[in-house]
Amino acid sequence: MLSIHHMGYLVRNMEKALDKFEELGYKPLDTIIYDEGREAAIQFLEKDGYRIELVCPEKTSDIYPFLKRTGSSPYHICYETDDLDAEISRFEAMGYTVFLDRAAAPAIGEGSEVVFLYHFQMGIVELVSP
Repeated sequence: MLSIHHMGYLVRNMEKALDKFEELGYKPLDTIIYDEGREAAIQFLEKDGYRIELVCPEKTSDIYPFLKRTGSSPYHICYETDDLDAEISRFEAMGYTVFLDRAAAPAIGEGSEVVFLYHFQMGIVELVSP
């Protein structure tokens, strides 16, 4: 079984969103990281053992259309795996489609890789190999 790594949450303004999550008791795990590949600022927060990833994309980012469509909101769940290739194949067999190819994940840690998949009934899933 896969374990949940985090929930991704799109935000329009990182500082304002961070303030609101801190009001709810979330604590930043590190500093804000700018992910050049995704053209987005990323901040991980934690509360009661749950991890949230705030993602604030640039207008040129592949992620920005989701923010424009839905506004600030949760948009993906991320699962952790030790075998990214096997899980990609397994998810594809369940009808998911890779829409953002495997790439480095600097906000998660050096050597980490992620891939984003989509299923019309499930939405977006991210897989991470730490």
